[in-house]
Amino acid sequence: MKNIRYNLILVLTVLLSISSVWSQEQAAVVKQKSNYNYHDAFAPFFYTKNGSNTRAASGQPGHEYWQNRADYQLTAQLNEQKNEITGSGVITYTNNSPDKMNFVWMNLDQNLFQADSRGNAVVPITGSRNGAQGQIFDGGHKIKSVKLVTSSNGKVTEVAAKYVISDTRMQVFLPQGLNPKGGVVKIKIDFSFIAPFEGSDRMGVLETKNGKIFTMAQWYPRMCVYDDVRGWNTNPYLGASEFYLEYGDFDVKITTPSNHVVVCSGELVNPTEVYSSEEQKRLAQAKLSDATVLIRTAAEVNNLPKTTSSTKTWHYKIKSARDVSWASSQAFILDGAKINLPSGKKALALSVYPVESDGNDAWGRSTEYTKTSIENYSKRWFEYPYPVATNVAGNEGGMEYPGIVFCGWESKGASLWGVTDHEFGHIWFPMIVGSNERLFAWMDEGFNTFINSISSHDFNNGEYKEDKADLHRDSELYTNPALETMMSSPDNMKEANIGTLCYSKPGAGLVMLREQILGPERFDLALRTYVERWAFKHPTPDDFFRTIENVAGEDLSWFWRGWFQYNWRLDQGINSIKYIKNDPAKGIIINIENFEKMAMPIVLDVKTKSGKVTRVKLPVEIWQKNVDWSFKHNSTEPIESITLDPDHVFPDVNEANNVWTAEKGKVDEDLILDGFLGTFTTDKAPLKFIITEKNGSLNVEIVGYPKFNLTPTGKNKFESKRAGLQIEFNEAKTGFEMILGDGRKMSFTKQ
Repeated sequence: MKNIRYNLILVLTVLLSISSVWSQEQAAVVKQKSNYNYHDAFAPFFYTKNGSNTRAASGQPGHEYWQNRADYQLTAQLNEQKNEITGSGVITYTNNSPDKMNFVWMNLDQNLFQADSRGNAVVPITGSRNGAQGQIFDGGHKIKSVKLVTSSNGKVTEVAAKYVISDTRMQVFLPQGLNPKGGVVKIKIDFSFIAPFEGSDRMGVLETKNGKIFTMAQWYPRMCVYDDVRGWNTNPYLGASEFYLEYGDFDVKITTPSNHVVVCSGELVNPTEVYSSEEQKRLAQAKLSDATVLIRTAAEVNNLPKTTSSTKTWHYKIKSARDVSWASSQAFILDGAKINLPSGKKALALSVYPVESDGNDAWGRSTEYTKTSIENYSKRWFEYPYPVATNVAGNEGGMEYPGIVFCGWESKGASLWGVTDHEFGHIWFPMIVGSNERLFAWMDEGFNTFINSISSHDFNNGEYKEDKADLHRDSELYTNPALETMMSSPDNMKEANIGTLCYSKPGAGLVMLREQILGPERFDLALRTYVERWAFKHPTPDDFFRTIENVAGEDLSWFWRGWFQYNWRLDQGINSIKYIKNDPAKGIIINIENFEKMAMPIVLDVKTKSGKVTRVKLPVEIWQKNVDWSFKHNSTEPIESITLDPDHVFPDVNEANNVWTAEKGKVDEDLILDGFLGTFTTDKAPLKFIITEKNGSLNVEIVGYPKFNLTPTGKNKFESKRAGLQIEFNEAKTGFEMILGDGRKMSFTKQ
């Protein structure tokens, strides 16, 4: 584009000084009292790393993406009197990375409950949801042996391995090393632990009138993840941050008193050995029924013997899972129903709960909730991959594992629906999409909160439909400057802020993205694509951001930056209005301003005197190079009111500047430009200024040069920063003087 400033100066043979113009402009910015800087909001280089062979720039796994694998053969024996689990595990670990390993790292999560654990040390004296919640007991994994298992010509050899335990991690050394790209090692571990009553609200032991309910999780030594981002992920388990685990197949055998019912991740492979013939018959009915079928009734539970010396072993298997959890109790009522999946396959919904939780307003509807939740998410996002989905009534507020969840035994109605739907939503995030929960809790809790909002709207014709969020009301909650950022680990957040930063704020962000920025069709396709790309894999935040942008076709760096990366605030306001040529019939000019760091699109309602309301939407791009913005609205009568963000869909922190009313608002006087129009010449140079009006502004044409606009600066005074000139009309508007940089004036006369 031609630079007209210096060309025009050369023609006039004088230099026009614009220093005073620029100083005025800078002073105006200060007077705006706005914190907005479009260079910050729309800055380049949001992504700090380019795409690689393992993670493509488009957000999908790269052509050389790799991921290690951990397969488990586990046994557990429950001592009901001591609350003790004695177990063994054979882990087959496959190193698909390009790196040779001389050691591996494992998680010993039960060590959180040791008196001298790091997690216990960071529990405040006022208490916490995390840790053992004040219980004094001999907690932690007791590692009895760690052995490397090899086989040759059918002979199995077990050799004791050197290992070092550091808080909730265990490093196992491999004398022969583990080769890259397919090397396999088998590690056998014998262990035991005393189960806490309330284990960081993720596992525990609940006393009921018919016996204890054991909800067992983080119960066996689990492999840490070795990935292409950080190598070994060994952040200790402190209680607040959850888990990051490898995928594999599980074979689990659990031995309990014979009057117990045991449920576990995956499918029971020996039902004839553990269920009575009547229970087997009812189980078969449940697998074919859309309505809930009782498999073990309350009456049968009440009539069970309270003690027994015999045991049963329950055998479960699950494939392509990152974890396995289980529950056991003689107090369990058991019911189930069929789950219908989009492909035509069937799965089974089960619920177990004590008689205290029974009733159609409580856990009697648990299987209905489970079935509906799984069917909904399977239809919308990705088909449920496991044969069974089990809801367990325990003393946890709510906790998720592959194919099984633990929910509060006292929950009823909307509360039980909400926790059931939320915990089963976690099957998609992070059980299918295996993000790093320990570092980025928003990638599972926030995504899950978002899909829950849609599921609750869908369930039973909106039985538990929630009111739409009021983001004006919630703006202080989400953007208070004292908050940490969402990108922080929960271990780096105040516990009181975790619910906001990991759950509701990211969930609200995805609602904004879906409903206000991309639209449901584009957003849903992008999110489904993300799930499909990263199913049973390990995405990072960048993989999510890049996938949404590439599939939706939008650069959303301004959104990620303001809502996710930083804790910016939003304050959009109405500055002024004026009628075009001071005539309401000719339309109105509305000036709006962005007063805080965050940028968002504009939605406003214009109500005219007759009562007609027109909605106006402006894209976020108006803020890409502007702090304030004026636009024309084609109204034909006086304006009664203008309301910015009338539905409260954006987190605007200041409602005081969101509404203009005819009763209280000021109408600016529009400058009538008719008298300034015409053709003007000077006898000092062969120049001809042709001044016309276009879009409410004076437009100047000089033959041989690009057109430019004049902006009013005072009575009869105008300037063009682009052209680098100032002009002042005489009172009669029959001519003007162009003011030169040295103070001289060049006169022009209207022809």
